[in-house]
Amino acid sequence: MFEKVRDIIVETLSCDADQVTLEANLAEDLDADSLDAVELNMAIEEALEISIPDDELTKMKTVGDIVEYLEAHA
Repeated sequence: MFEKVRDIIVETLSCDADQVTLEANLAEDLDADSLDAVELNMAIEEALEISIPDDELTKMKTVGDIVEYLEAHA
């Protein structure tokens, strides 16, 4: 699951794959702003055919948070 999420993040945020680790903070380490977060959410939902509620999305601060959510709800 991490590899899929990493690829989506790299494509959506135009960042280097080496920067995307489970510990990477979306805002601080990957420079994602609120618009980036919305685009990332849409890309993940489309690629993985899952719906992520907005209240859950706001809790996801790191790449690991996203992976944990997806593994629990996939």
